[in-house]
Amino acid sequence: MITLGIETSCDDTGVSLYSGGEGILSNVVSSQVDLHANWGGVYPDLAAREHTRNIIPVLDKALKDAGKDLSQIDGIGITVAPGLIVSLVIGTSAAKTLSLITKKPLIPVHHIEAHIFAVFIEKEVPFPFVALVVSGGHTELYLIEGFERYRYLGGTLDDAVGEAYDKVARMLGLGYPGGPVIDRLAKEGREVLKLPRPLLGDKGKNRFNFSFSGLKSAVMRELEKGSYRKEDVARSFQEAVVDVLVGKTVDAVREFGVKNVVVAGGVSANSRLRERFFEAGKGEGFTPHFPPLYLCTDNGAMVSYTAYRRLTETGRTIGLDFEPKARLRMDRFVEMIKRSP
Repeated sequence: MITLGIETSCDDTGVSLYSGGEGILSNVVSSQVDLHANWGGVYPDLAAREHTRNIIPVLDKALKDAGKDLSQIDGIGITVAPGLIVSLVIGTSAAKTLSLITKKPLIPVHHIEAHIFAVFIEKEVPFPFVALVVSGGHTELYLIEGFERYRYLGGTLDDAVGEAYDKVARMLGLGYPGGPVIDRLAKEGREVLKLPRPLLGDKGKNRFNFSFSGLKSAVMRELEKGSYRKEDVARSFQEAVVDVLVGKTVDAVREFGVKNVVVAGGVSANSRLRERFFEAGKGEGFTPHFPPLYLCTDNGAMVSYTAYRRLTETGRTIGLDFEPKARLRMDRFVEMIKRSP
């Protein structure tokens, strides 16, 4: 069985073909990073325009790379939520058109779900496990008890962690995106700033929630007080972020007694985050799992694979009247597609 996956939730146009017998047949991504650099972040109208321009060439290349044509596809997976609505509409419109032409089923995929299951493309992770998804638009913590059995634990109350990286990088004049350059500079710096670890250790309603807006503001206040080496600011900021992400995930591991943790999303490529999770895993008795670096950022392969699992394990599909959702939690997404005719 072969599924085609389309990802257009933000600024990357991704199309992939996945085979149950052979794995990833193709995985083509058209990035818009250079176009959005002048804005210091993703500009929605520009992203939508570029998706419209790129979707057909990317689709054609994915089919060519896989050596397949549309008649050989068994299902069409599409990211339907969450994301920039103007971007999601481009992808879902393309997927609906392909479904109408080929008479193949349309398979809904949640963006966070796809990031989590990207790990499974290369290895199986035993259920249950705790999943932390960290990216420019998302910071969420889930207990994953099985495929389509997702328990939401918490998420960010303001900035996503990747967004905080971008904003601190802008303060330091480092350009966009901020994550990779801060990670690189931090290796050469010292933790000289005493920055807060927001909500870390909270045992109330925000036990598994995150907040990075205050941390970003604390960096700004320190920069206004005096002059610091960029490397030291990067190190101080990154250590605070990683402390929070690892600390709250470990708290969830202890609470639910799991032995495995999946960390996914663009920020999961961060070298310090990976290092600290492996250290924590040794001390706490759990195994951390990360996607390979080429599957950390948005891509079609994670969508085509998740669509394959949905089609083969539950058979859930959607009709041509389904509309994408800019905001929709992963557990509520499952509830919704279960009710879909």
